[in-house]
Amino acid sequence: MTGHESMHPEDKVGSDAFLRQAGRTFLLAMYAALRSLKLYPIENATAQKSLDDLQAASAGILQSQGDIELRLSGDFIFVNGTRLRLELDNYASFSNLMAALKALEVGELRVMPGCERKEWQVFIGVLLALSGRSGVQDEEHRFLELRDRLERGGVVHIEVQPPVESEDKVAEAEKAREAAKRTYSHGVAVTKDLINSVRLGRTTSVAKVKRAVQAIVDQVLNNETSLLGLTAIRDYDEYTFTHSVNVCILSVAIGKKLGLTRLQLYDLGLAALLHDVGKARIPVEVLNKTTGLDEGEWRLMQTHPWQGVLTLFNMRGYGEIPYRQIVVAHEHHMKTDLTGYPKVIRKRDQGIYSRIVAVADGYDAATTRRSYQTVPIQPDQVLREMWENPRRGYDKILVKALINLIGIYPVGTCVILDTFEVAIVTGANPDANYLNRPIVRVVIDQDGAMLGYPGREENLAEGDGSGSFLRSIVKVTNPDRYGLIVGDYFV
Repeated sequence: MTGHESMHPEDKVGSDAFLRQAGRTFLLAMYAALRSLKLYPIENATAQKSLDDLQAASAGILQSQGDIELRLSGDFIFVNGTRLRLELDNYASFSNLMAALKALEVGELRVMPGCERKEWQVFIGVLLALSGRSGVQDEEHRFLELRDRLERGGVVHIEVQPPVESEDKVAEAEKAREAAKRTYSHGVAVTKDLINSVRLGRTTSVAKVKRAVQAIVDQVLNNETSLLGLTAIRDYDEYTFTHSVNVCILSVAIGKKLGLTRLQLYDLGLAALLHDVGKARIPVEVLNKTTGLDEGEWRLMQTHPWQGVLTLFNMRGYGEIPYRQIVVAHEHHMKTDLTGYPKVIRKRDQGIYSRIVAVADGYDAATTRRSYQTVPIQPDQVLREMWENPRRGYDKILVKALINLIGIYPVGTCVILDTFEVAIVTGANPDANYLNRPIVRVVIDQDGAMLGYPGREENLAEGDGSGSFLRSIVKVTNPDRYGLIVGDYFV
């Protein structure tokens, strides 16, 4: 086990800051050595100094971390698991160094304690000699030749590894997707059983509900993207149940973004899953009415928060529903200015869990087709309305957290690109600087041909090398226009 892998969690923040600074220094020193030895003979003072600087930069990290693991992943560089940010002053240096390593099919570079200056000299020399060659035949054998030359040159403290095979990545992603699907479908099944039990006046297993929530929390903490993608499923027939699970997932993800502990996320997730349990006491014909509710029906619908309170109080004997879930069921429609429902007698502050659930509830409800809302609002419009319209009564800080979580174009948004392709957003960009450039899956190519599942994944932050982006979103569109069922691309 390497030093950085065995690090205590409390030390990670400080370690990341150190690695970002020391990692940049190390990479810049490696690039300077590469450039100097290309321009000057080894005896030259500039070439010698560049090797001294490289040795010093690597020694600094080795002393602190135990070893150095430089990994290339797409257009990103990681040093001991910490991603280095590309900035204008180092972009050219990093890009050229990455190009040299990728030309030799190097995906990972590991430096171990005891690495000497002479080894760096051999490594840089071999890198220059091989990366300067051309030819398809050479490309197939460069990595093996690089390894062989390093071994013959006595380099024992610097190891190179090829990139991780794409098949392994696909298999890992598929495994994560299957785990997310199991967690999601189990959550829907448990919610369905709970609601039906309440409607029929039967007892229900609160322990089973808690286990489903714990599975959702664990999944969000381990692989947030896979589970968030499933919230794009818009099942009209199962809306009552999928909505509760979606709100649970979104609430937990927002809570994670805010830094809540695992135990706090369990509490929040349970409150989110049960926030609408009072609707089980509302007549089904009112819940599923396809036209607008009359005044009496609307008043009846507005009773579901306190109906939820009564339901949860009755459950206490079956599993001790904590008071936080009761409070959220009561408060989630109150709005931050208390102009919502139920009306309050004395002034109060809407609880933080209630405000989180309100944001998740409002977003999922507005973006889903329901009995009385046959055309859902596009996700980007919903977020804009939640952010800009104070009458909606959402906590703006939490809306911002949701935007940072799912991006300006949330998961499930159907978009038209400037390449004339149609794509579905599958995730926010991992780089917070590109919230308006999500990860998408192209499902219709520029010729109008439908691509088979799962389409072609593209990162809209990817450039063409000249400062322009390869693809950009032109506008959001309705997937129904193209016969697309968004949920099909996440299940």
